[in-house]
Amino acid sequence: MTTIKYKVPKLDGPIDWTVEVPGSKSMTNRALLIAALADGTTTLKGVLFSEDSRNFLSCLKALGFQVRIDEIKKMVTVEGLNGTIPVTSGEIYVGSAGTAARFLTAMLAMAEGTFVINSSEQMKKRPMKPLFHVLEDIGAEIVYLEKEGFLPIKIKGIGGRLPIDKRCNIKLDISESTQFLSALMLISPMVKQGLCIEITSVRKDGAYIRITRKMMEQFGVVIDFDGTRYFVEQGVCYSSGCYQIEPDVSAACYFYAAAALTGGRTIVKNITWKCMQGDLKFLELLEKMGCQVTETSDGIQVCGATNGRLKGITVDMKDFSDQTMTLAILAPFADSDIRIENIGHIRLQESDRIHAIVTELTRLGISCKEETDAITIHPGTPKPVVIQTYEDHRIAMAFALIGLRVEGIEISNPMCCKKTFETYFEVLDSLCNQTVNLQ
Repeated sequence: MTTIKYKVPKLDGPIDWTVEVPGSKSMTNRALLIAALADGTTTLKGVLFSEDSRNFLSCLKALGFQVRIDEIKKMVTVEGLNGTIPVTSGEIYVGSAGTAARFLTAMLAMAEGTFVINSSEQMKKRPMKPLFHVLEDIGAEIVYLEKEGFLPIKIKGIGGRLPIDKRCNIKLDISESTQFLSALMLISPMVKQGLCIEITSVRKDGAYIRITRKMMEQFGVVIDFDGTRYFVEQGVCYSSGCYQIEPDVSAACYFYAAAALTGGRTIVKNITWKCMQGDLKFLELLEKMGCQVTETSDGIQVCGATNGRLKGITVDMKDFSDQTMTLAILAPFADSDIRIENIGHIRLQESDRIHAIVTELTRLGISCKEETDAITIHPGTPKPVVIQTYEDHRIAMAFALIGLRVEGIEISNPMCCKKTFETYFEVLDSLCNQTVNLQ
């Protein structure tokens, strides 16, 4: 079987790019769940259409929800039933989407009926146990169909069997994934007597949790947080209506990193400082490394350091860890070491991302040190190599950028990017061709 490869076009000078990226994956899947639980018809605009979101949409359809899709207009309309699931039995396939797996498991645990939740082999390896334990503690029945603590499962929902006169109290550890907390917060309107979630891990909050809270508030459900516990009042419900999803800041950061690498300029349309996504912190990081970041009428603009020579830095990336790979590929071109800390949880994502980063940088001829929850990367000159991507979209998209500076960089299995940004390499090719034609 021949492995598909993408050869990155090396550029001979700075870029000058204006680019539009798809909608936010994290916001798309949150909005889809909220719309399904809302009271009435919700129209979502700026929807991301990718492998993850299509799996989420297929799950909603399999559960009997009326869903209308217009990919050209990037719109989805969902008929919500105020917390009721249209069917009481069935099977859904969440693919490799962590958000779909965690969010829909929590929803079905609160529903009436028995359901099978299946997933890709990749998702079967990702942590679910803390969420399963909480759901079992409050009355859901879970049968493990393969390995205990992991998908696939058969789940029998609570279906309103909680005591109606007593607030539901939950204890939850979110050290492995904040998606467990987001899942429980998002389905909280299904718990009619109110919900209190006490966080038992050291980590109590995070960027994606704040996105969840903000979006819930925009749909009419307020969550209070006292530093340890999250509270949802009894009798709340999501309002239906029209909702605009932000462009994906995570995707935008690859194009901003290209400006940093080449000493050029990138504007990503409609990315502003008002966006609620935590990966905006990556732009602050680029400023500290010598780039100029300004907001224009079209979107935020990044101008790279002269000749792409960046400053070394030590940074805690716990709150925007999806950009660990993006920072890692800038490191060989910095003037001193780059150290990335507090990222142990990314070992449990689409791949063991710490080990994957260190393995591929080492193959590129870059010296680096792998720790349990940190990486130190030394400056160096990358050599030509075929990058292995580990079925991980962020490894593929980030490591491709090295090829803008280094001849002979190829990406193995580039279409793993379809998980979140299926046209990424088409967009990158088009932008590079424009640059070559202008040089």
